[in-house]
Amino acid sequence: MAQLMDGAGKLSWVLLKSVIRFTFMFFNNCVAIPSYCLYLLLLQPLRIWDSSAFWHIEGVMFKWLLAMVSSWGWIAGYTVTEWGDDVRDISEEEAMVIVNHQSTGDVCTLMMCLQDKGTVVRKMMWLMDHVFKYTNFGLVSLIHGDFFIRQQGKAHRDKQLVYLKEHLEKYYHSRDRKWIVLFPEGGFLRKRRETSQLFAKKNSLPHLTHVTLPRLGATHVILKTLSAQQENGSVGSDSGTRNQTVNKSKGLQWVIDVTIAYPKARPMDIQTWIFGYRPPTVTHVHYRMYPIKEVPMEAEALTDWLYQRFVEKEELLAHFYNTGSFPPPDGQKEAASRQMTLDPVWLCMVQSFAFASGYMWYNVLQYLYCCLF
Repeated sequence: MAQLMDGAGKLSWVLLKSVIRFTFMFFNNCVAIPSYCLYLLLLQPLRIWDSSAFWHIEGVMFKWLLAMVSSWGWIAGYTVTEWGDDVRDISEEEAMVIVNHQSTGDVCTLMMCLQDKGTVVRKMMWLMDHVFKYTNFGLVSLIHGDFFIRQQGKAHRDKQLVYLKEHLEKYYHSRDRKWIVLFPEGGFLRKRRETSQLFAKKNSLPHLTHVTLPRLGATHVILKTLSAQQENGSVGSDSGTRNQTVNKSKGLQWVIDVTIAYPKARPMDIQTWIFGYRPPTVTHVHYRMYPIKEVPMEAEALTDWLYQRFVEKEELLAHFYNTGSFPPPDGQKEAASRQMTLDPVWLCMVQSFAFASGYMWYNVLQYLYCCLF
C-alpha cells in the first residue's frame, strides 16, 4: 500500500510539473514569437535602408528565441556533453553541418549545444522537413530564411532540389549566413531504418543499425551552390548572380560532421522537452571537421564519401552504446569531453525581455485598437 501511495505521489508530481511547464511554454510562445514578428515589422524601413543591419538585429532575436527553447530542456536537467573537434574555432567561417537524425529532439539539442559557438546561431540556415513549418516555430523559421523540404517521392524531391538551389542563391549570402544545417538521412531513424537496410542489402552496401544511408540530393546542391571554385575544377556558385556581399565570401570552407547520441539509444523528442517527464539526461554530441578541399564534388565520389561518413557514425554510436563514451581520436589514448553550459542569468534576462516585450506590444495594440474603433 505504501509503495502504491508513493507511486501515485510521484505520478501526481510528474503530471503537475508537466502542466506547469506546458503553461509556461504556452505563454512563452505567445509573448516571444509575436514580439519577434512585430519588432521586425517595425524595422522594415531599416531593411530597405540597411539590410545588413536589419538581418543582424533579426539574427540576435533569433538566437534569443533558440535560447528560450534551450532553457526548456536545461531547466528539466537535459544537458549536452561535447566530444571531438572544437568547432568554436571555425564559428566565423562558412560550413555545412551534417547531422544524424533520430527524433524531433535533435533540433532542440542542436539549438542548445550551439548557443556558445559565437555568432553562428544567429547566422545559421536550417534545412528541415516541411512538417516543421506548421509548428509554433514555423513562422520564425520562414522569416529567418530556413528551407523546408518535402521528402515524398523521387520526382517531388528532384523539384525540391531546384527550389533549394534557388533559395540558397537568393538568401544565403544576402543574409550573411555562415553555417547550413541538414539531416542527410531524410527522416527519423525509426522510420527509415528498415528501408535503408533493404536498399543496402540490394546494392551491397554496409548494413547500418544506428544510422541510415544518407541521401545525396541536398548535400550535393549545397556544395555545388555554396562552394567557391576549387583548384581541381569543382563546380561552385555562379558569381554573376551574387551581390557585393557574396563576392567577398570565400564559399564553404568546412563540412562539420555532427553525431548525436542519447543514453541507451533512447532519443528525446520535442514532447519530452516540453513536458519534462523524463529524468535529467545528458545528450552526447560528437564533432568532426573536414576541410572542404577534402570533399569531392562529383556525384558518385561524393556519394561514396558521404556513405563513409555515416559508416563512421555507425562505429561511433556502436562504441558509445557499448562504453558510454566516444572513442579517442587517432594517436590518443583517451577521448576528451567538455560540458556545454548555459548562463542562467543570461537566460533569465532573455526570458524577461520576451515577457516585457509581450506586455508592451499588448498595450500598444490595445491602444491602437481603441483609437481606430
